[in-house]
This record gives sequence, C-alpha cells and structure tokens, in this order.
Amino acid sequence: MRNILIVLSSVVTIAAVIPYIVDILKRNTKPRIASWFIWAVLAGISAAASLSNKQYAAFVLALSASVECLAVVLLGLKYGEREFKRFDVRCLLGALIGLLLWYIFNSPEIAILADIVIDLIGSAPTLKHAWEKPAEETWITFALSGLGAVFAASAATTVRVTSLANPIYIILINLVFTVVLLSRHKIKRAL
Repeated sequence: MRNILIVLSSVVTIAAVIPYIVDILKRNTKPRIASWFIWAVLAGISAAASLSNKQYAAFVLALSASVECLAVVLLGLKYGEREFKRFDVRCLLGALIGLLLWYIFNSPEIAILADIVIDLIGSAPTLKHAWEKPAEETWITFALSGLGAVFAASAATTVRVTSLANPIYIILINLVFTVVLLSRHKIKRAL
C-alpha cells in the first residue's frame, strides 16, 4: 500500500502543474515569477540532496518539480507579469537568508524547517496575487499539489519532523491557496 501511495503522490504532484502551464499559454494565468523561482531552487536543492543520498525516486520527483517550476518561470517571463515588485524582492531576500541559515545548520530537522520557512516566504507573492487577482491563478494546480502531499504524508512510516513536517506544510499551504482562490474568485464574480 505504501508504494501505491508514493506512486500516487508522485503522479498527482507532477501532473498538478500541467493545468497551470496550459492556463499560462492561454494567457489566463499570470504567475508571480519570484515564487516559482524560489520553488524551483528549493526543488533543485532537494534533488541534489536526494541524489547524493542515492534516493533515486526522491531525486526524480524533486528534479521534475524543479524543471516544472523553471518552465513556469520561463513561461511567466514571456506571458506573465515580468517585473519584480518591491514585495517580490523582499521575499526573494528573505528566502536567500533562509537558504544561508539552512546551509549553516547541519541538521535534517533544521533543514526541513528552514525549507518550510523559505517556501512560505516564497509563497507570499503568489498568495498576494491570488488574493488580489484570483482569476489570474489556476486553483486546480494548488488543489492537486495538496492532494499529492496527502498521499505522501499517508505513506510516511514514522511520525517524525523529517517524515511529516514538509508534507503537512504542503497540504496546509495548498489548502490556503485553494480556499483563497475559490472564495476570492466567487466574491469577484458577485461584484
């Protein structure tokens, strides 16, 4: 059962970005490049760490996520909002500080918690954009990403920070994105 959950998590997580990319090409979605760049870097670091630990399944998943995020960045540069606002720059700087702290501490638990903080900071530009312009984001991508994390959390074999903190965070942040996008989109339609 655990292997099925891992496969489901991988498939759903990788497929989650497809509607987002399609909506960018249709010019319905305008990604905040700062968020997607931070997510690409974090996934790239995870891929490198997984490869160095010979965790090939995790490497493939993280590398795929990094490539997908970079694809969104490149498409966003062409079709999205190209400029970095002050808020975006501050979030990028905050993420950089988080990366430095992650590098300084030699602890898997600290690394995972730092990763979550960096991701949260990196999510802020997209969350702000989702609040202000919900029609320019693709809610299904966030819902599917959260579902993929539910499968990943269900596959955990231990109750530890290293096994559950990141999947639980991903579930919660994607739930926030999904609720904000669906509710704000409904409110905007009503106005």
